[in-house]
Amino acid sequence: MKRLVAVFMAICMVGTMLMGCGSKEQAASDEAQSSGQAEQAAEEQTGEQAEQAAQTEGGEAAGDVTIWYYWETEGHQKALNHIIEEFNSSQEDVTVEAKYVPFADFKKQLSIGVSANELPDLVILDNPDHAAYAAMGIFADLTGRFDVSNYYDGPVNSCTLDGKLYGVPFGSNCLLLFYNEDMLNAAGCEVPATWDELLETAKACTTGTVSGFAHCSLQNEEGTFNFLPWVWSTGATSYEIDSEGGIKALSFVKDLVDSGAMTKEAINWTQGDTMHQFIAGNLAMMINGTWQVPTMREDAPDLNWNVAPIPADAQQASGLGGENYAVIAGGNEEGAIKFLEYATSEETCLYMMNSMGYISSNSQIAEKQFEGDPVYEAFVEEMKYANARGPLPEWPDISDAISLAFNKVMTGASTPEDAAAEAQATIDGIVGN
Repeated sequence: MKRLVAVFMAICMVGTMLMGCGSKEQAASDEAQSSGQAEQAAEEQTGEQAEQAAQTEGGEAAGDVTIWYYWETEGHQKALNHIIEEFNSSQEDVTVEAKYVPFADFKKQLSIGVSANELPDLVILDNPDHAAYAAMGIFADLTGRFDVSNYYDGPVNSCTLDGKLYGVPFGSNCLLLFYNEDMLNAAGCEVPATWDELLETAKACTTGTVSGFAHCSLQNEEGTFNFLPWVWSTGATSYEIDSEGGIKALSFVKDLVDSGAMTKEAINWTQGDTMHQFIAGNLAMMINGTWQVPTMREDAPDLNWNVAPIPADAQQASGLGGENYAVIAGGNEEGAIKFLEYATSEETCLYMMNSMGYISSNSQIAEKQFEGDPVYEAFVEEMKYANARGPLPEWPDISDAISLAFNKVMTGASTPEDAAAEAQATIDGIVGN
């Protein structure tokens, strides 16, 4: 039944988007067509679920399991494929395969996949999005089916809705300031610790070919993740954009761009793009996360770089990131859970975390990571100041409002005050403040 509910909700979501783009007559036609599609999808789901339910009742894990993920980093993809190959070779009952879906399309493909009855069996998704899809009924209830008693509370909470567990934390991460030591030394600058120091240092390091600073500023969750530490550093929350702190954060980004210290091209850069610009010597400083460290060490072994806390306004702040596993309700649930048990075992988990630069969400495993590595130890320390986005079923809409606000400010399409007011109107309409 969960997957049937998700079918209707996803179709309603698609129908709403269509009504915003076409005429009333076209909307009516689309609604009638969607209704017919919903009935057909429901009939197909009923037969499929009956067969799957019969298999699940037996408690046997067998068959094919498809995983969707959005990691663009080659090292991440290789690590996932490696453990999949190991798992497939270790037994003969379950065969797992993975499919890459770009981050920008991931949520859309997941929603469309519901209505088209073309969902995978397991997804690895950004933790702030988890609650939204759990609320739609897409994810299987894993309460009592998977042990997360040794996991950190924050990551587990991102998988939890109404007291039920709808996923398993994959791994956690946070953000720090990466800086090119040679460039800062050449400019006669110390590592910046405050906003004013960051602005001055970034300007001093900016030349004809080098931008002093950047972070991913895409108009999506990736961009929101990198922007929100400015808001949190003022003492404001994610839901207080039209506040003194929120406007101050937007104004600071505007100052960075207007001064030339931060390239406006960052509105087109993923976090991976930003890293590659830093490796290529086109950036003196950037904000990025733990997961980039393995790639940077492998691809740029001679680059002289280090990390530090993100420059602060009123208080130190970072963003809590990471992914979760979620089993699709009505799919091959038992097969997916069997793979999860393998993927989260200590040896396999440590391999994945170390290969990808993540911090294990399992506290017992995390304690064994990173001893004697000052870069990673700095990230572990920063976890004390890392703020979560959500968890809230409506978080994706709030994130969209925030990312639109800082994009408008960076491109000069809006003032910080007007962009903050527009974002706040959307946020208030969602959270009811």
